[in-house]
Amino acid sequence: MNTEPQNPILIIAGPTACGKSGLSLAAADKYNGVIINCDSMQVYRELRLLTARPSLEDEAKAPHKLYGVIPAAEACSAGIWRELAVTEIEKCWQSDQLPIITGGTGLYIKALMEGMTEIPEIPAEIRTEATERRNEIGPEAFHQELSKFDPVSAERLNPTDSQRMIRAYEVYLGTERSLTDWHKDAPATPPLAANYQAVIFEPPREELYARCEARFDQMIEIGALAEVRALMALNLDPNLPAMKALGVPELIAFLGDEIPLAEAVNKAKQSTRRYAKRQMTWFRGQILQKYSINAQYSESLLPDIFAKIVI
Repeated sequence: MNTEPQNPILIIAGPTACGKSGLSLAAADKYNGVIINCDSMQVYRELRLLTARPSLEDEAKAPHKLYGVIPAAEACSAGIWRELAVTEIEKCWQSDQLPIITGGTGLYIKALMEGMTEIPEIPAEIRTEATERRNEIGPEAFHQELSKFDPVSAERLNPTDSQRMIRAYEVYLGTERSLTDWHKDAPATPPLAANYQAVIFEPPREELYARCEARFDQMIEIGALAEVRALMALNLDPNLPAMKALGVPELIAFLGDEIPLAEAVNKAKQSTRRYAKRQMTWFRGQILQKYSINAQYSESLLPDIFAKIVI
């Protein structure tokens, strides 16, 4: 392959627990592919079980990239992920392998396909100032402050979304321009010229929810509590993304003797269902050119799926 616009990128996406990893392995085998993670939580080193990262057995079946590459003490972002992903994609093209972008974080996929607004780097001390300000006055008051100089961002962000709230706040402090103005005046450009093909899972909702709940029960059985206990031992900032991964806050509450295990599990399942619903809504409206699969993954679907993919 070369770096001309016809270079292919296969995207396999959809909500959590829909079977993306199974299709990715089959595609990697058929097309000499490399599976590149685009799940914002599966990038964290300490969270293999609760983020449902591929097993060691599956990782041995095909090359896997960008899984467990960032410590939980650091915050990944769409921009950081995109830089890492572009590097891996170019390596694939240079070695005649197909990049298979796999995961459920829509913003990461959008950053790759459509690009991101280039904003000057914000000094660490300003980011610290924004974080400390939020901790000092609380989420609601912080949200009200943000609305004074970036009302558009404030309107679309929930006060509890600490990472994005702090980002909007720090951009204004560091550049004296709102994040909204940056997006308006500096249109995004795609980082790669590529032929994108997207396969998106949109399974029946109740079937997906049942699969999510069964998978969380399995996570508990195979060691999720020990994983969270080890994460707690790191004494990390609770605002870090890894500390908000599905199931982590609820199991921390249980391990801290705040709630019973059954309640923690039920709350985690509820959070997972809500997240899956948001993912399905996002993919339905954001990625227009796609092949949609209205079912959970199974090998019986492969002939139809591969017939739609032109590599």
